[in-house]
Amino acid sequence: MSTSKLDRSGIFQPLKIESQQTRLSLPANAIRFRKNGIEFRSEKPIPNWTEMTVDLQSPKDGKKVHCTGVVVDCQGNRHAGYYVSMVFMNLSRQSRERLTQLAYSQLA
Repeated sequence: MSTSKLDRSGIFQPLKIESQQTRLSLPANAIRFRKNGIEFRSEKPIPNWTEMTVDLQSPKDGKKVHCTGVVVDCQGNRHAGYYVSMVFMNLSRQSRERLTQLAYSQLA
């Protein structure tokens, strides 16, 4: 095959990707902090690899942390709810420290 021939197989056609917009407002006691992310319950399933932005606010001092993460696991059912695990990406040093403080304040 020479470089002048066009691909007519259709494998390089543009893909149509639709994302579902989900907005959750969770109380502080509904979130479990992990080393690189959070876990929480949801009434609706959230597909794996869904990218989400999260704004966390400390109940003690009111400081906020803005994070972007990916859903890595979602288990459950429509009757009991879904348990969602999310890993944060590209956290700055300051955001990592703030999340560590939030995680340890939850243990106190």
